[in-house]
Amino acid sequence: MGKETGFLEVERRERVYRPVEERLRHYREFTVPHDEPTLKGQASRCMNCGIPYCHNGCPVNNIIPDWNHLVYEGDWREALTNLHSTNNFPEFTGRICPAPCEAACTLNIVDAPVTIKSIECAIVDKGWEEGWIEPRPPLRKTGRSVAVVGSGPAGLACAQQLARAGHSVTVLEKADRVGGLLRYGIPDFKMEKHLINRRAMQMEAEGVQFRTGVEVGVSISFASLEDNFDAVVLAGGAEEPRPLEIPGAELPGVRLAMEFLTQQNKRNAGDDELRAAPRGTLIATGKHVVVIGGGDTGSDCVGTSNRQGAASVTQLEIMPRPPEKEDKALSWPNWPMKLRTSSSHEEGANRDWAVLTKRVIGGNDVTGLECVRVEWRDGQMVEIEGSEFTLKADLILLAMGFVGPRKQGLLEQAGVVLDARGNVAGNVAHYRTSRDNVYSCGDMRRGQSLVVWAIREGRQCARAVDEALMGSSELPR
Repeated sequence: MGKETGFLEVERRERVYRPVEERLRHYREFTVPHDEPTLKGQASRCMNCGIPYCHNGCPVNNIIPDWNHLVYEGDWREALTNLHSTNNFPEFTGRICPAPCEAACTLNIVDAPVTIKSIECAIVDKGWEEGWIEPRPPLRKTGRSVAVVGSGPAGLACAQQLARAGHSVTVLEKADRVGGLLRYGIPDFKMEKHLINRRAMQMEAEGVQFRTGVEVGVSISFASLEDNFDAVVLAGGAEEPRPLEIPGAELPGVRLAMEFLTQQNKRNAGDDELRAAPRGTLIATGKHVVVIGGGDTGSDCVGTSNRQGAASVTQLEIMPRPPEKEDKALSWPNWPMKLRTSSSHEEGANRDWAVLTKRVIGGNDVTGLECVRVEWRDGQMVEIEGSEFTLKADLILLAMGFVGPRKQGLLEQAGVVLDARGNVAGNVAHYRTSRDNVYSCGDMRRGQSLVVWAIREGRQCARAVDEALMGSSELPR
């Protein structure tokens, strides 16, 4: 423990954002990092609890008190080593993870948790700046080969761990660039994509081969992977969107959030308009945008729409408005249900809760959205009589989450057993599917989840594969 009284003397200081009027003019990151003295002070607030609940709150089980202490002592390089021992990509989680570790922090009982996420991000960013992060190729090769299908955070973490264990790893990605939803589902203003590129370069130097533009089950068969690799890992994510099943949902002005976000990220990457928009340009400029879905993806649509110059943005959520503050006695140290306002919301949006959509209005173009207010009684949704209203809408974006992995192509050919929710069946002890030498991890196995859960599953799956191929494994779980 660096400073016994740190949490008593130093107040929590979160990172701040650039002014709204400034950041709306571009798609770059706009979070202002702390300087080193401030970070040292924030790290000193860690109480080094007898039972550090932050460990349990963090899905990758980051050793948070240890690297807080190291930052307080100024030993940044050792802090980086500690951080990398549990997390392959802390620059991703330090930017887009919602920080369940902070919700579980003992100081969160009084609403002042340690700024764990900010410190994590600062450690890894300093590691890159100082040149401390280098490729770690294996000392020996095992002669075994593994195909990883999907290059999202689960696939990348699994591939890196397996390559460092000495296996020959090939990552197959159907998109034109690696990263999965990190690449095309997360706006650049939340995480710039050069962060993915440099990790991919590190992994290539460690022996990982990336094959982009290859869709298993379409451009190559699943059987060919089984024939040419000793093991196959299915890490293709949960990409099947939840549909909007109301009249008018088939109109051209009703589009998927992922389609909208992907197009803008491709534009930011310099792709030409036809390449970025194979189904036609999808842009919010001058339009009244309605986003259906109150989660992070919906928030990302709000921020992107505002940057494109939307006339108005409204975000709808079917569930009731959460409380401003959780009941600590009931929720801590678990992730609480409470109102969360993102940086995108602060940039301008009308938010409405307990709203059910009934019908999309329009012909060739969308002109409006009929809605009704609802209330929840004993877990059942009931429409409130006489509460119908209509929103003006030129563009409706569906951000209602995902119902599981796509079944066509890859999973059809793989023939693996699915669980009751439609995900690939496999437990967290060995990550094996119903097929010999075929494994699954990340959202494809567990369903829609967080980037930090994907990294955890990728790491654990890598150990399971290594153990199966070699009889034992030195990889951490």
